[in-house]
Amino acid sequence: MDFKELVEAARTCRRFEEDKPLSMADLDWLTECARLAPSARNAQELRFILVGPGETCRKLFPLTRWAGALKDWGGPHPGERPTAFIAVLMPENGKELLCYDTGIACQTIQLAAASRGWGCCIIQSFDHKAAPELLDVPEGMKIALVLGLGVAKEKRRIAPMPADGSFGYWRDEQGVHYVPKRALDDLVLKRF
Repeated sequence: MDFKELVEAARTCRRFEEDKPLSMADLDWLTECARLAPSARNAQELRFILVGPGETCRKLFPLTRWAGALKDWGGPHPGERPTAFIAVLMPENGKELLCYDTGIACQTIQLAAASRGWGCCIIQSFDHKAAPELLDVPEGMKIALVLGLGVAKEKRRIAPMPADGSFGYWRDEQGVHYVPKRALDDLVLKRF
């Protein structure tokens, strides 16, 4: 698979094969990929909490919110929930560049997951009080994002941006998840 195909395959995943859990070794591998990614000033200030299958994973799931654009969904449902999470931590008093580092790390993990047929959902909508307590986040650190992970159960596709410009994602009758993307010529303002 070439890199562009990998990027297309790395759509956000919200349904997982719950009976095929990722292992702690899988989470270590994903985090190793993020560790090797670029970091502002090479400061490497991000930290990670890995949550494999088990009690903590089950307790963290209800502290996350999924697919706000799918108003009638209410999932992931039992049997489709993530089997692991990675919490990406940054210093509470971190500089603006740490937000970029967080994005780079999360995108690296999502691409790495897609390269193995796994799904990833990057989540900012989580209980910002209860999740750090559950995960015993060290003082001076905060959870920037939480990544829900597992073997992908749903098909995800890119669709052209509708003429009305609405960018919300949707699912068809077969449950295929579509994400509209603007055309390249709509994004490139100039070529010199």
